[in-house]
Amino acid sequence: MSRRKTERLLNLVICLLATHRPLSAEQIRQAVPGYDPDNDEAFQRMFERDKNELREIGIPIEVHKDPWEDDPGYRIVRQAYELPEITLEPDEAAVIGLAAQVWQRASLAEAASGALLKLQAGGVRTDLAESPLELRVDTRDPAFPALWEAVRDRRPVTFPYRSAGSESVLTRVIEPWGVVSRRGRWYVVGHDRDRDDVRVFRLSRITGPVTSVGRPGTVTVPEGVDLRSMVGFQELPSERTALVRIRQGSCQGLRHAAQAVRTGTDGWDEAEVAFADPERLAGWIASLGPDAKVIDPPDAREAVIRRLKGALQ
Repeated sequence: MSRRKTERLLNLVICLLATHRPLSAEQIRQAVPGYDPDNDEAFQRMFERDKNELREIGIPIEVHKDPWEDDPGYRIVRQAYELPEITLEPDEAAVIGLAAQVWQRASLAEAASGALLKLQAGGVRTDLAESPLELRVDTRDPAFPALWEAVRDRRPVTFPYRSAGSESVLTRVIEPWGVVSRRGRWYVVGHDRDRDDVRVFRLSRITGPVTSVGRPGTVTVPEGVDLRSMVGFQELPSERTALVRIRQGSCQGLRHAAQAVRTGTDGWDEAEVAFADPERLAGWIASLGPDAKVIDPPDAREAVIRRLKGALQ
């Protein structure tokens, strides 16, 4: 949204909140900066769009029809606009603080910070200093922001996807119903158009951009669908072992997690690391830069190479 439009909508809200009686469209046109003073048709189109946008975000604009006036009047009743006092129990506030930490790692960081600031201004404590809760969810999958927006807007999407244990990448077109976290991994659940069936896709196996292929509001989520149970019944991949060369004196976290570490003589050690998802392992190894190299298996090695090439691009 442009700055000019934002200012106009804000001025419109202030105008309709401040008035003690309903204002006609012409009175609003004169009082709110940003409306065309000369072109009646342009003003009517803009005013209708502004009213609809404000109502879509929950601002209640009331319409009053005076039998003695030709045009209706508009106003915002303060009691309907203001939120009631928010009271949260300590455990509820802690959960909200935990959720905000999750969103801080995704594209919702700005919105999460704003929500916490408003709660804190109202006297609600949302810190986790004395809470036994610990953050275990990571939302840094590249596909997460686009899929979350697609679910929110009910818009179909397409993306390249690599199935478990396969080197082939196929293009999937789905109608997303929801994004769910399970055991630290994120999944998108929806209707696969090509297969005409419900499917679950792990976000870490999406190998390219998520692209919208339809208009907002065209995806219908079935009544009573249980996304968590659908993800929960997915078969977990079997655990495998990767052979990783690590530079001596580095990668202490990887050494600690490895099943075994053998000391080498050329400045490199060899570690055996358990993994189930090549893409997830690749994200970890690629973050270590030149201090770690996957030797085997080939699919894990190729996943690291793809990550590094993507970062270079």
